[in-house]
Amino acid sequence: MDPIYITYLNRLDVEELKLTNDEILEAIETALAVQGRGEAVIEPRMHLEPKVANGHFNVLRGALKPPVDLAGVKVVGDFVDNYTLGYPSELAVLLLMDPRMGAPRAILDASGITDMRTGAVTAIGAKYLARKSSRILGHIGARGTAYWNVRLLDHLFDFDEIRVHSRRPESREAFGERLTRDLGKPVIVTDDWKSCLEGADIVVEASRLSQPEPILKTDWIKPGALVIPYGTMSAVELSLTDIMAKLVVDDWGQCKGGQFGSLRAHVEAGKLSEQTLHAELGQIVAGLKPGRENDDETILLWHRGLSLSDIALGHAMLEKSQRLGIGQRLRFA
Repeated sequence: MDPIYITYLNRLDVEELKLTNDEILEAIETALAVQGRGEAVIEPRMHLEPKVANGHFNVLRGALKPPVDLAGVKVVGDFVDNYTLGYPSELAVLLLMDPRMGAPRAILDASGITDMRTGAVTAIGAKYLARKSSRILGHIGARGTAYWNVRLLDHLFDFDEIRVHSRRPESREAFGERLTRDLGKPVIVTDDWKSCLEGADIVVEASRLSQPEPILKTDWIKPGALVIPYGTMSAVELSLTDIMAKLVVDDWGQCKGGQFGSLRAHVEAGKLSEQTLHAELGQIVAGLKPGRENDDETILLWHRGLSLSDIALGHAMLEKSQRLGIGQRLRFA
């Protein structure tokens, strides 16, 4: 038997790769198109709640046909109070495997992958669903995924105005300062949800609520806006879906079940169903269903986060690491 080796990329390796905005977006857009064409396998996410802290583990599984040609499993811990320990709320690991003979190919720190791929799905969603003339971004939340939401959205739209808000003043101020520095433009830090979101062309809600609470008011949403809520606990009113011309999700199978998600109540109430759903995002990216068709449409995109995005971005990192000689090579068998 020939030796089997695994590539191991830790967080320092992932940072050293310095994936560009375009490399991240290309990887995720490719994966979405593969999914949209039905050339992927995705299993329902599973949750593990240790019940010893304020958090849970998400277990995501899937496989992508070429050009990615990998299967993968990601385990991500989502622990809200990690900031008190000096750690991010989400810590994760990704295992990539050969889909033909089952051998492991790589193990990667996936905390950064989770942040990047979430932001990339938000940005690719906006590419197809937001008005091309969108000039104002309103963003709730300041965790790792939030940074990549704003960074990649601004890369595509070059906003005139970016507003951000989060629950803790020290968190939102630091977030605004980091974005101002990295984007090279002023970012407005607001003291409340309304001044952040009202009248924005693109609204992103990535809050960290401990229980559902309808803080985001439907009346604040500008006609023609794109709204992207993806908090673990719902922060939107039940009426939000009533004003939408199109309802889009990343994967209906992931959205229609489970206890978490920003539109869980809407699914249970029948406001979001197979009948009211316009499309999955991958179908739009693959050209099988239309995205935005005119500037008057108010559109909602709900993405739960898919293993397919993790696998695709992990694949891009693995390919680049091999070109640059970054990471460690470990013998498995």
